[in-house]
Amino acid sequence: MQIIPAIDLKDGKCVRLRQGKFEEVTVYYDNPEEAALRWLTEGAEVLHVVDLDGAKEGKIRNLLSIKKIREAFKGQIEVGGGIRRLEDIELLLSSGIDRVILGTIAVQSSEFVKEACRRFPDKIIIGIDAKDGYVAVKGWVELTKLKATELALKMQDYGIWGIIYTDIMRDGMLTGPNIESTRALVEAVKVPIIASGGVSSMDDIRRLIEIPNLWGIITGKAIYSGAISLKEAIEFVKFNQNQRV
Repeated sequence: MQIIPAIDLKDGKCVRLRQGKFEEVTVYYDNPEEAALRWLTEGAEVLHVVDLDGAKEGKIRNLLSIKKIREAFKGQIEVGGGIRRLEDIELLLSSGIDRVILGTIAVQSSEFVKEACRRFPDKIIIGIDAKDGYVAVKGWVELTKLKATELALKMQDYGIWGIIYTDIMRDGMLTGPNIESTRALVEAVKVPIIASGGVSSMDDIRRLIEIPNLWGIITGKAIYSGAISLKEAIEFVKFNQNQRV
């Protein structure tokens, strides 16, 4: 089980949005690589990076910042946000990124996901953002009629590495994750699931690690606001895993 700090990029800076709203933004670091170094020193082994401008515009917009984060962080890095071209996937992977997250395009084009998985095996993560069990796309602006579990099962068959599941009603709200829907998704598929959205306290992490086979937990606003100590959370998870062995 990995505790994964999030770095959201907007205009080259490390920020957090409230429920994905671009007009409700808080800047935490002018230089995102400083955030990457901080989380590295606190024990993070995986980093979750989102190009918010890219998610809005459908193309990579913060490549320079992503490269600086790659230089600073020694662990695994997953990057998403408006990735809709095979060339963009190749660009990120050639820049040293370990896995690339596809969101909107996974709903729009099954053939694109199939081809991405064929060309870049074990490098593709599908980001499933859901509201009331239904998939949201285009930076959460549009809600589809496709159920999250339905999309997950479909994507699994294409050979994806795993899935990041976000309940967008919880994200950035510090209201706690959607345990029930996360558990249901983990039980429905065989690929790694990373939970995201609403993780606001150590109690939330305690509840999430009770989900068997959950691969990771992304936390953003809580570690920036100080509601959660990343170092303590990582140590807590490792201790609990050792107790179960």
